Amino acid sequence: MTRTPRRLVGAAVAVVAALALTACQDGTGLKDEGAAAVSTAPSAAPSAAPSANGATSTPQGAGTGTNGGVRTGTGPGNAKGPSEPAAEGKRVLCNGSNTTVTVQPVSRPLNHLLITVKNTGSKPCDLTYHPVLRFDEMQWAPAARKETQPQAVVSLAPGRSGYAAALLSAADGSGEGGTTGRRLTVAFQGMTPNSSGGASATPSLPAAGVHYDSSLTVGYWQQTVEDALGS
Repeated sequence: MTRTPRRLVGAAVAVVAALALTACQDGTGLKDEGAAAVSTAPSAAPSAAPSANGATSTPQGAGTGTNGGVRTGTGPGNAKGPSEPAAEGKRVLCNGSNTTVTVQPVSRPLNHLLITVKNTGSKPCDLTYHPVLRFDEMQWAPAARKETQPQAVVSLAPGRSGYAAALLSAADGSGEGGTTGRRLTVAFQGMTPNSSGGASATPSLPAAGVHYDSSLTVGYWQQTVEDALGS
């Protein structure tokens, strides 16, 4: 009675061993077990996928940025570099570093000095507000004639000129403290009134100098000589 169960157990063990050996020989048992162990969980973040033309498609919000509304990323939408900036971004301020400034007394209107600024740079430049004039070591700034303010900022393409005019003295002689200026400094304003627009200029004056008095005022920048002189 004790021998029969032992024989049955031994036979069962032999059958299991044979089945395991058969599975190892045909390569199916271990292969199926290995496949079941591979993780199929999605990755933490989406990866770039190639498109039909070989460019990579970047998920929205990844690898891109904005700068004042201008796209600055390097994804496929920017394969040719950042988007073209607005026209305002292409212009610079006109000042003594990118212009030449000349002055010339004119006979009409009486006692006026014409100021000419020529853009010698490679970019369009803006003449903001009006020039700030200083003769020699004068301690006061000539007032601007508000009625000459144009409706838009004067912008000069490379090679183009802008103009302003200064009233040097009152035609009726009502001005005080008349003197002769030997040296003139023309300063430029920035984007806000009375801020610095960059390098100033020191155009040459006539050999005899320029007479001015307390009536000295200056007009805003204009696109034409006629507008500057009010003719």
